[in-house]
Amino acid sequence: MDNFCSLCDIKVGERAVVERLRTHGSMRRRMLDIGLCDGTVVECVGRSPMGDPSAYLIRGAVIAIRANDSRGVIVRGI
Repeated sequence: MDNFCSLCDIKVGERAVVERLRTHGSMRRRMLDIGLCDGTVVECVGRSPMGDPSAYLIRGAVIAIRANDSRGVIVRGI
């Protein structure tokens, strides 16, 4: 994985740290509510058979996020 990418770009089993959110309005609020803020460690734990949505382990909870929504979350590989 490159140093910086979107959350939707990490593969199953990979972990990353949130660097910043490029979302606005209600989607930004939703991302913050589920714990996606700067410095949060995220792991991709699965993908649906068609590839969207993906499941991410975020602060102890598994959350499904659509690729279109996760493109606005910039992460750094660890």
